[in-house]
Amino acid sequence: MTADALGRAVVGVTEEEVFTAYVGEHLPRLRRLAYLMCGDEHRADDVVQIAITRLFTHWRKARAARDLDAYVRTIVVRTFLNEHRRRWSLVRLVGRPAELPREPSAPPPDVETREVVWSALRRLPPPARAVLVLRFVADLPVAEVATTLGCSESSVKNRTAQGLLALRRLLGGAGR
Repeated sequence: MTADALGRAVVGVTEEEVFTAYVGEHLPRLRRLAYLMCGDEHRADDVVQIAITRLFTHWRKARAARDLDAYVRTIVVRTFLNEHRRRWSLVRLVGRPAELPREPSAPPPDVETREVVWSALRRLPPPARAVLVLRFVADLPVAEVATTLGCSESSVKNRTAQGLLALRRLLGGAGR
């Protein structure tokens, strides 16, 4: 449900309540998108938190957008790219924190292959990683990825080809 539909469904609802309902409904999807780009749950949570804060400050403009979901996705992707550029993002902690309990789910068909691909994907530069995640995991068309990243469609196609080539090299496959 869009924010406007939420606002129209209940009379007398404040903007903050509409915002809270929208974020509550879309938070899992936003966290998944951020996690796929970051490869780290904690960084993904930070990216989503910053993105939601930015969304709140621009909520009226966001609600007026033609496609609110695309607008919010753009904020998340650009937040990820901006946070990676900051110097503090290069700091790495030693060791791993204790794993949080997860909800049980069916394991993917080939766990080893998935881990190898995710490891290679995390080694790509963030712009290439963002393009590949948006194109092949979020399954967005080239035009929507271009809008999200603020670049041309030919740039998205070029970054996709270069990212896939780099991914093949990292996975030990033959490049073109």
